[in-house]
Formats: sequence, structure tokens, C-alpha cells
Amino acid sequence: MPPVSTVAIVLSTIPYRETSRIVRLATRDLGVQSAIAKGALRPRSRLAMCLHALTEGTATLHLARTGDLHTLTQFEADTVRIGLADRLDRYAAASLLSELILRFAPASAHPESFDLLRDALTILEVAPAIAVEPLALRSLWRMIAVLGFAPALTGCARCGVAVNAGPACFSPPDGGVLCPGCARGAAGGGASAHLQAADRAHLAAWLDPAAELPVLDERHVMAHRRLLERYVRYHLADGAALPALTFWAERGWIAA
Repeated sequence: MPPVSTVAIVLSTIPYRETSRIVRLATRDLGVQSAIAKGALRPRSRLAMCLHALTEGTATLHLARTGDLHTLTQFEADTVRIGLADRLDRYAAASLLSELILRFAPASAHPESFDLLRDALTILEVAPAIAVEPLALRSLWRMIAVLGFAPALTGCARCGVAVNAGPACFSPPDGGVLCPGCARGAAGGGASAHLQAADRAHLAAWLDPAAELPVLDERHVMAHRRLLERYVRYHLADGAALPALTFWAERGWIAA
């Protein structure tokens, strides 16, 4: 089978034996794929110089005849996003985006999630300090939606009836806002949240790339961060450990 070349972003790498690495790639044409980069740990290997997390380039893969571990023979890097490491909040958001697409994007062509990841990383790398958190929330909510888990904001997540604009109960376990009747039976234990009209509008704005980007104080940003964390854990994590999500949600960012 001839090799396949595709635009790709490095999501993670782990050492394999003495000289090689296992690489997880988000690709535009093949979805999320795993490949062995033979010899990538050797000092003179060309692959050793370019397989850094969140680096974008063109990957050349020999697809496995059986199984899902391919062979990476070449990676031509064209975008090394060193600016993401300049601020901890940028890097945390970028790492969470990477974790979401690594864990939940399909192993088949899904250009919507790849393009969103690429665009979000590009924007976050140069975002001014005041815009990092709002841009991160928008990128993360949009990634959740693109992966097929968009929350219901205008119709009840349980019964489908229209929910009037304004304050509403938002239930992460149910997948969105609830009508007054269903809200009375919402899951207990703090799983649901009461969204004021402004908070509900902000959530809608995170999901709409054409909407004006909300800029909130730290208290409201933290509340939206907690809401997104709970939503991801209910709908995407399925009990899996998500260290980037924990780091992004629980760390109190202080602008440097």
C-alpha cells in the first residue's frame, strides 16, 4: 500500500522501546491516528526535531494492513506554536483542546474538529491576556459541539418543549436547559445550575462564532469554567481520567 500524506497536528508522543516513539496525530484526512516513529529518539533523527506537542505539519504514513498502529516515516513541520508556552492559561486551554480531540474525535476523516483545533491554537497563541479565557471558553464549547455534544439552550433537554429566554435551570447530566416542569425533577447533588439570563446569553455566545465575545470578570469566568468541566465529565469522559481538563478547570490563573 503506498504511503499517505496528510496535514496533521501532534497531540502527544510517548517513548517506545529504546529509539522510537508512539505518536498520536490529529489529521484532517484520517481523523485521530496512532503511528510509530521509528528511530525518533536517536539524536540525529529528523523526526526527533519536529515531533513536539501541538506542532503542525505534513505527516507521511504507511497505513497498517491490520491493527491501528501505522508507521510515521516523515513529518515536515511548518508551524511550531512556541507562543502557547508563553502564558500558562494559553497552554492549559490548548492542552485541553488537544485532550478533547485526542479522546473523542473519530479515527476517520473529521475536518470540522481538525479545522477548529488548528484555528483555535492559532488564535490562542497570540491572544492578549484579557482575551485568553473568553477565547478558550468559546473554542472549548465549540469543540464540544463539533464533536456532537452541543448543549440544548432553547428547548428542554428532557422533553423538548421550548424554554423561554431568561433565567433557566441548566443540567449537565441532561444536556442543557430544562423547562420549569422538568427542572423540578432535575438530578440533585449540585449537578444542575441556575443560569441567570446573562449567563445563559454568554453560554450561547460561546457556542456562536459570529456572536460578540463575552469578556467577564474572574468570578463569572470561574463559574463558566466549572460548568464546562461538569458538562464534559457527564457527556464525554465516561469515567476516563482527563488530566488537562482537571488542570484547566481547577487552577486559579493569575496573569503574569
